[in-house]
Amino acid sequence: MRIPRKAARVAVLDRDGAVFMFRYDNEEVGVHWAMPGGGTEPGETPAEGALRELREETGWTDIAVGSLLCLWEHDFTRAGVPVRQHEHVFLAAAPAPRRDPSGDLAAARAEDRILRWRWWTPDELAAADEPLWPPRLPELLAAVRRDGPPAHPADLR
Repeated sequence: MRIPRKAARVAVLDRDGAVFMFRYDNEEVGVHWAMPGGGTEPGETPAEGALRELREETGWTDIAVGSLLCLWEHDFTRAGVPVRQHEHVFLAAAPAPRRDPSGDLAAARAEDRILRWRWWTPDELAAADEPLWPPRLPELLAAVRRDGPPAHPADLR
């Protein structure tokens, strides 16, 4: 049986449409790319949890979340516990051109099994040969570039 877990992520986009992502290695699903984020804490809204996770994983404190891009549910194992994760994925604009995470975040990255990070251009996302979380991310971000933030989040549940 899987334990329900609430989580939130942030799609940080630069002015050219590139998105910042981490490469994770998960014991159940293997290597994949996902945006900064993780489990929300009791009493946190999804937006508050997304910002806290973004700060913890990148050291960035000057980013505000915007529109809700999508809702997504998926299964994986976290710290040996099988979970069914319910995610809110928010959009955010990077305040400066592409930058690396800052500060001493090695412990947080090791706990989450983050292997590395990079900015993905729209073309690179569309041609990705490793799994992306959520799987429809290239399509969702293409719609944002074409039409602007969604009026209603995509439901990937």
